[in-house]
Amino acid sequence: MLILPDYYCNMRKLKNEELNRISTFEFKAAEKMPVVIILDNIRSLNNIGSVFRTADAFRIEKICLCGITGRPPHREIHKTALGATESVEWEYFENPIDAVFEIKNDGYRMIAVEQMESSMQLHQFQPNKNEKIALIFGNEINGVSDEIIPTVDECIEIPQFGTKHSFNIAVSAGIVLWHIFFTSNL
Repeated sequence: MLILPDYYCNMRKLKNEELNRISTFEFKAAEKMPVVIILDNIRSLNNIGSVFRTADAFRIEKICLCGITGRPPHREIHKTALGATESVEWEYFENPIDAVFEIKNDGYRMIAVEQMESSMQLHQFQPNKNEKIALIFGNEINGVSDEIIPTVDECIEIPQFGTKHSFNIAVSAGIVLWHIFFTSNL
């Protein structure tokens, strides 16, 4: 017979109606974390949907979909986004560099999430309160486009200790957004 510690007996999984979810209308009216995500030629529609869902969770301002990156409405994006394409603002740019310059001209600090010689490790990155940040995530094979790298203010890298040194783009977005959310005192 399995005997559980007392603290297990007091645990209960929350029901959906107990999660205090806001409506899409309330989401659109709510204050956003001053972050824009730029997806530079992302191939996987599932990754794109997952980034939308994570962007919704952290209430970011907008996603820029660039180049070959798929756009809603699309069945494969919808499958992982679970409706977040309706709540999170998004814009499409045929050329990723156009998105970078438009967002940069709006006063955002441009940060590529990329493995570079001069990358700052994520745990060392400290955003300023209410600072406008644009995070650029690159193609699953080639990373952030070579023409974008010279335009960024800095690069951050997620420390990795295994054999692959490669996170899925959606996982990377979740890790970086979590770090920014909890270290910027928003």
